[in-house]
Amino acid sequence: MADADIGLIGLAVMGQNLVLNMADHGFTVAVFNRTTSKVDDFLAGPAAGKTIIGSHSLEEFCRSLKTPRRIMLMVKAGDAVDAFIELLKPYLEAGDIIIDGGNSLYTDTQRRVDSLAKDGLRFLGVGVSGGEEGARHGPSLMPGGDPEAWPAVKDIFQSIAAKVDGEACCQWMGEGGAGHYVKMVHNGIEYGDMQLICEAYQLLREGLHIPFDDLQGIFAQWNKGVLDSYLIEITRDILGVRDEDGTPLVDKVLDTAGQKGTGKWTGINALESGIPLTLIAEAVFARFLSALKEQRVKAATVLKGPQGDTPNPARIEDIHDALYASKIISYAQGFMLMASTSNERGWHLNYGNIALVWRGGCIIRSRFLNNIKQAFEKEPDLDNLLLDDFFRDAIHTSQQGWRKAIGFAVNSGIPTPAFSAALAFYDGYRSATLPANLLQAQRDYFGAHTYERIDKPRGEFFHSDWSGKQS
Repeated sequence: MADADIGLIGLAVMGQNLVLNMADHGFTVAVFNRTTSKVDDFLAGPAAGKTIIGSHSLEEFCRSLKTPRRIMLMVKAGDAVDAFIELLKPYLEAGDIIIDGGNSLYTDTQRRVDSLAKDGLRFLGVGVSGGEEGARHGPSLMPGGDPEAWPAVKDIFQSIAAKVDGEACCQWMGEGGAGHYVKMVHNGIEYGDMQLICEAYQLLREGLHIPFDDLQGIFAQWNKGVLDSYLIEITRDILGVRDEDGTPLVDKVLDTAGQKGTGKWTGINALESGIPLTLIAEAVFARFLSALKEQRVKAATVLKGPQGDTPNPARIEDIHDALYASKIISYAQGFMLMASTSNERGWHLNYGNIALVWRGGCIIRSRFLNNIKQAFEKEPDLDNLLLDDFFRDAIHTSQQGWRKAIGFAVNSGIPTPAFSAALAFYDGYRSATLPANLLQAQRDYFGAHTYERIDKPRGEFFHSDWSGKQS
């Protein structure tokens, strides 16, 4: 009997928590997992007594769904998604909807939307942020894909999503791969935020020699002001955890960072689009550098850093300001990239809605997302967040401490790739003239690539004999 409002395949923790969230909001959910014992364990455990229907075969699973069938895949991105789509097809009818809730590459989502449309099936790619807790109690959801499928799932997704000021952190992103694209950029910004916090932590601990016992209080205080965010909050919590021997547990964690690839995808997209996503790229490279653990340990014994005392040490407030200003740059760059791809693909992304969706339930939720929403409500075609009054003034207020913190880091031999990349971008973006004129002359010298002149109309190109050897 077709009783289920929606079905979900993939009962890892994220999948289970989304199912429980849906059931709590009054929906009947069918579940399937390739390892069927997981279905039984789930039904006997967390799902006991809830409106959740277990299935041991895909045929049984699909029969339990109301039409049009709504099937959400929470499986590993890549081949597993395509494999399940093919396995499902024999049991589906025209108009049925497949939803990919994993971290899929947006171009794969676009391909699936186009391919399934030929079979009369509808496909959605939905970015899901918030981790296990968000999935259970209210995630941030970024749906995109076939627009005709959205009305059929809108009530379910907006019901289970996080709410801020009564608004669901789930809004339609756009056609094709738009939802997974926005989630990809979200993850790139997440990479940047995490690296910035790590740089601030290292400057406090190794640069200013703040006692470890005082660090938690600093981050707790920061979380009460303009830096209020989920990532500052969890950093505060992490710094309060001790190992069994009483030492900080974070000091026992191997300093080689992992990744799932979404930050790298964001950087690749920026390079392909010609957008200077410098901070997020440096955050990805910082993870790569951290993975060279054995080389770094060896290099530490032979490569010297600054000698003697560091002049004019920074203050805690300077590091705070560097973190805040750099965070603004990270978001500014992320929205620049989204605008470029949106224009290229005709998605018409609503940047105010994106900021709204990110305000709750997701990893990068932070106080100033409200200000981002307001900035794009005032000026939907805003070229860059730095040109908005709020963010311009925030940078002006923070930049003295920002510059001082980076100078302190350089003199102390403490790496701050994300802080430094952010400041270099800011100084480049505010420069009416850059030395690219010399670069163009160099290109014309060795490759006859030509150049434009400032005293001639754009689009008119020239070549010169820079060596004086041509007759």
